[in-house]
Amino acid sequence: MTLILTASELDSLVDMPRTIEAVERAFAEISDGLAHQPAPGSLHLPASDSRFLPMAAVSGPSGLASVKLLSDIPGNVERSLPTQRSTLLLVSQTTGETLAILDGRIPTRVRTAAASAVASKALARAESSVLGLVGAGALAVAHVEAMLAVLSIRTVVVWSRKASTIEAFQRQIAHLELNVVIAPSAQFVVESADILCTLTPASEPLVFGKWFQSGLHVNAVGARPRPDEREIDSEGMIRSRVFVDSLSTALTKSGDLLIPINEKVMTAEQVQGELGDVITGKTPGRTDSDDITLFNSVGIGMLDLAIGRILYDRALQQSVGLEVDLSS
Repeated sequence: MTLILTASELDSLVDMPRTIEAVERAFAEISDGLAHQPAPGSLHLPASDSRFLPMAAVSGPSGLASVKLLSDIPGNVERSLPTQRSTLLLVSQTTGETLAILDGRIPTRVRTAAASAVASKALARAESSVLGLVGAGALAVAHVEAMLAVLSIRTVVVWSRKASTIEAFQRQIAHLELNVVIAPSAQFVVESADILCTLTPASEPLVFGKWFQSGLHVNAVGARPRPDEREIDSEGMIRSRVFVDSLSTALTKSGDLLIPINEKVMTAEQVQGELGDVITGKTPGRTDSDDITLFNSVGIGMLDLAIGRILYDRALQQSVGLEVDLSS
């Protein structure tokens, strides 16, 4: 039987601390050769700006294979529809049975925030207490929840172009009783933060390396997986010790990385390594309190598999979702 899980059902099943643990294990599995994470392809037609990315993974310890089809359709803005949509398929590694089909919105948001938390735990200064957010949407809310699970965050400095987005953000995190500072600019956020998360679908830089302070850790999260779009300028990449979720993915999909490489102001060899190798001790992370570290988070299928395992198991335990016999 195949379990169908909708976005609202998945929202009720989310467990951020367990997701962070699962995402950390997933990165370690890649590093240790216990999981296979190929770089995603990008399907598109010459006459269209839309992209379709099949994001696949297989994990021995989890007993799953998975693929998420991510649709990146900028033209949906004119239709008042989300520019990114996705569906996640979970398959038994043993039998090949389709175990579950999940709407991708909630899993993607939560595992993305969890990955930033894992990176911050590994790379940020342990005493970091000020979280800076460029962008204040649902992904920002998830990042606050994730960071609180791994670090003693006391202050959140946030900027967004829209006052209504800031107001909604404040309402959604009010119960956490944090000191929230509404920043007048992205520069104010960057210069105030111990940990900075960039969470916008910007195509041109919003964050500039000249603003980076010693000891900063950056999670570069929001840019679409396209080689010509970025949130961080080239100086920001050059000034940082850069780590990635997957080098093969970043070198085909990350404009934050590829643009400075194409400008010949940075080389691929300057990337310090993959986050999984930091977690397993194969690659050093922060080497000094003054280091500026940057996690370039493009998004990989192995993280979808990791959160998919948790959500599927919790759905079975709580009898959530619709079971369908696809073979009937």
